[in-house]
Amino acid sequence: MSSIALIRRATDHGDAVAIFSPAGEHSYRDILDSSARLASFLLEQTSDLEEARVAYLLPAGFDYVSTQWGIWRAGGIAVPLSLSATEPELEYTLTDSAVSQLVTSRDLVDKVSGLAERIGLRLLVVEDTKHELVALPDVGEDRRAMILYTSGTTSKPKGVVSTHANIRAQITALIEAWHWETSDSIPLFLPLHHIHGIINIMSSALWIGAKFEPFERFKVEEITDRVSQNAYSVFMAVPTIYVIMIQWLDLLSDAEREPIVTAFGKMRLMISGSAALPSSVHEAWTGLTGQRLLERYGMTEIGMGLSNPYGGERRAGMVGQPLPNVNVRLKSEQGHIVAEESEPGEIQIRGPAVFLEYWRRPEVTRNSYDDGWFRTGDMAVLEDGYYRIMGRQSVDIIKSGGYKLSALEIEAALMDHDAIQECAVVGTPDETWGEAVAVAVVLAEKTELQLEELRDWCRDRLSKYKIPKELLVVDSLPRNAMGKVTKPAVSKLFSK
Repeated sequence: MSSIALIRRATDHGDAVAIFSPAGEHSYRDILDSSARLASFLLEQTSDLEEARVAYLLPAGFDYVSTQWGIWRAGGIAVPLSLSATEPELEYTLTDSAVSQLVTSRDLVDKVSGLAERIGLRLLVVEDTKHELVALPDVGEDRRAMILYTSGTTSKPKGVVSTHANIRAQITALIEAWHWETSDSIPLFLPLHHIHGIINIMSSALWIGAKFEPFERFKVEEITDRVSQNAYSVFMAVPTIYVIMIQWLDLLSDAEREPIVTAFGKMRLMISGSAALPSSVHEAWTGLTGQRLLERYGMTEIGMGLSNPYGGERRAGMVGQPLPNVNVRLKSEQGHIVAEESEPGEIQIRGPAVFLEYWRRPEVTRNSYDDGWFRTGDMAVLEDGYYRIMGRQSVDIIKSGGYKLSALEIEAALMDHDAIQECAVVGTPDETWGEAVAVAVVLAEKTELQLEELRDWCRDRLSKYKIPKELLVVDSLPRNAMGKVTKPAVSKLFSK
């Protein structure tokens, strides 16, 4: 019996369906059998991988789960790779984490075979890893389990190391807070080199004995078709996806739209995360489906930290309250612990879900803590018992004319403009103001927008010092693999 809680629990779920699609189903027993054989293959002549790093490049689905669990059951550290990564990006991850083995599929082997040979990795094709069973090691929960690489801004990505105990704490907090049930079903279309897809969706579903349907990527027609068939009870996505779905639904006839929005309305829970959800999108989605989206806050290093309540009031623009077993405090830039509401401070987190370390970066790890509290780098205020994110200390906080401005607040206001489909606010260098508010916008079809027109529109909606001084119209905003707008890249658009 495995000491890893997620795998141990799977034995109780047995023949229940874990992964489903119109093409077929896989049970928990199928995953356990396949992962045991892959673990045996990874071990070769050894009895325990002893935290050797094993990377895998696989799409969402049965092979992904079997490989992740197989690595863990063999005593290794799982290093999931991005399907959209370039070869230099893959090489950086593989070499930085000192991976010894790489698992992929027949369809993807050509993408990594040359790289694996060049840097000396054992390359395994998952379809060819059937192996007679050997004795598997007893893997304690204090062992390192996974390395996820955070997207870099001013430097290369850092490897975030979580133990099996960290992962268990991250999952169980969500099981309790979001009332996961064995009868739940959920689509999985988010990238699986990111905590949102791995922990919030896949691992939470598998912990409780629920099931998920994997997709290669988000395709609005495909997803909404399955929704209309009442395939899901829970739905999790990033704000960009909700915007896409709103736009898609607006194009449909009433007869085409009705079964989709009715099915969305029947779901037990719908969640938005990984980026700020504009209040206008929140309200538009409620108007369409009757669903009040639950917003939450988290990051790779901590799992999820804050969440609007499952059964209580879900406030647009707020990320709620601390999740179970999560301790939260705000610390001001002046160095004191924030005691009053509406005073901004950096979110600092403590609890069993917080990661172990940055891989081979002991100094960076030490500098990321303040007396045992992890420094998230995100600024927030507490308003009537709910936290509101102001933005990153270095990215979404604009200092202009002595004021500290939240880029997210300004973006939320601008999204109410009829001509603006998407926008990103940044601070640009200004000799007079220190930083000037600048906005890059994607316009709705057949619309135009000039700076002075926008400034006039803003005057009744934003304080004078928050009104943009620069406007740039672009075809699209630069984003990372999770759909988050990358603010440093937006700033560069203005510098050009």
